[in-house]
Amino acid sequence: MRKLVIFLLMLVAVFVLAAYPDKPITFIIQAAPGGASDMVSRTITAIAQEILGVPITCTNITGASGAIAMKRLQTSKPDGYTMGYVPVELSMVKALGFADFGPEDFDLVMRIMVIPAAVTVRANAPWKTIQEFIDYVKAHPGTVTVGNSGPGSIWHIAALSLEKAIGTKLVHVPFDGAAPAVAALMGGHITAVTVSPTEVRSGVESGQLKILAVLSDERSPLFPDIPTLKELGYDVSVAAWGGLALPKGVDPQVYKTLADAFKKAYDSDAFQKFLSDRGMTPAYLDGEQFKAFAIAQYNMYMELIPKALGK
Repeated sequence: MRKLVIFLLMLVAVFVLAAYPDKPITFIIQAAPGGASDMVSRTITAIAQEILGVPITCTNITGASGAIAMKRLQTSKPDGYTMGYVPVELSMVKALGFADFGPEDFDLVMRIMVIPAAVTVRANAPWKTIQEFIDYVKAHPGTVTVGNSGPGSIWHIAALSLEKAIGTKLVHVPFDGAAPAVAALMGGHITAVTVSPTEVRSGVESGQLKILAVLSDERSPLFPDIPTLKELGYDVSVAAWGGLALPKGVDPQVYKTLADAFKKAYDSDAFQKFLSDRGMTPAYLDGEQFKAFAIAQYNMYMELIPKALGK
C-alpha cells in the first residue's frame, strides 16, 4: 500500500512539473520605473512570456538599494512562479547592513549585461569638460549635490569613488532608483548624477542634459565622444551589472524551463537590439558562472564598502 501511495505521489509530481507553467509568473524589479533595471526587466520578460506561454507580471518594489525587493524574492515560495531582477547590489547589501543575504541565498539564472557610471549635469551648467567640473568641486568642497539610486547603491559607490579620486567632498543625495535622480537633475534640484549613460540618454538627446565623463575602462558606445575619467588620469572605473534570480530551492526541471526560455529571450534579435540601442554591454553568464561571479563580487564589496563608507 505504501509503495502505491509513493508511486501516486511521484506521478502527481511528474504531472505538475509537466504542466509548468500554467499560471502567471510574478517578476520583482528592485528599482523605480524608468531606470536600467526596469527597462531590462520589462523588455526581456515581454519576450520570455511569449516563449513560456503565460503572462509575466512585473512589479516594482523600491528601497534600501534593492534589499527590500530582493528579500521579498528570497522569501517567496520556490515554485517557479516568482522570480526577479538582481543588480550588482545583490553582492553589496550585506556589506551595507541592509540585508542578511548574499548571492548564495538565491538560485541565480543568468547574468544579462554590464553598464558603466557616467557624470552627467544639466546642459546649461557652466562646465564644458569634466576637468572644469572637478576644478569647481575642489574649489567648493561639500556644496556640489550628486544624485544616486539609493544609499550604498552602485551609483552611490560611483560618486564615492569619484570623490576619493579627486580628493574632495561631494554631497550625496539618494533616490529610490536612477530615474527619480535624473528627474531631480532635470528639475534643477541637484547638480549632477552618477548613473548610467542609458538612464540619461533621453535627457541628453532632448538637449536638457550633458555627460561630462564615463567611469569605465572604455568609452560608451552610446556616446563615443565622451571621455573616460581614466583618459584624464583618474583611476575610476565603476560598472553595474544585472541578471535574473529565483528563490533558492526551485525544482531543477522548473529552473531549466525558465533558464531555457530566458536564454532564448536573451538571444533574440529584439533583445540584443534593445541592449545595443541603450549602450548596455551584453554579458551573458549561465547560472553557475553567474553564481561564481556574484560571489567574487560579494567578497570584494564586503571588503571595499566598509572602507568606502568609513565603517
